[in-house]
Amino acid sequence: MRLLFDTSTLIAALLKPHEAHGLAHPWLDQVLAGADVGVVSAHSLAELYSTLTRMPLRPSISGADALELIRENILSPFEIVGLLPADYVAILDDLQSRNLVGGITYHALIMYIAVKVRVDKVITLNGRDFARLFPHFQGEIVVLRK
Repeated sequence: MRLLFDTSTLIAALLKPHEAHGLAHPWLDQVLAGADVGVVSAHSLAELYSTLTRMPLRPSISGADALELIRENILSPFEIVGLLPADYVAILDDLQSRNLVGGITYHALIMYIAVKVRVDKVITLNGRDFARLFPHFQGEIVVLRK
């Protein structure tokens, strides 16, 4: 099965102190064990690094530690999918035509990839935006509840 992880799920899966770690980590384990194929948007890698290095944890996560977490758990076992410039324009056109603005833009980038590479499931902690962005999505949006 092809599973696309959003950034919130990756953070929860990687950090034991996260309140949703117990829900997210088993999904990551399935990918690490080779039972499922993990997919992540290239945009999510940057967002993951940014978020990990600014989380209010003690001790904080350094840039080197964040990069090590990403390299060990995401880069090799996951398929990293980027967007073409034309994809960004298509996404922005679609958002504007539906009067969708603000942070949902970043969720649109992730859902566009889910549709583009035909994943079976999108794993997220925030299903509200994902479900309304692509109602014609042929897969399942799995919302992990805390």
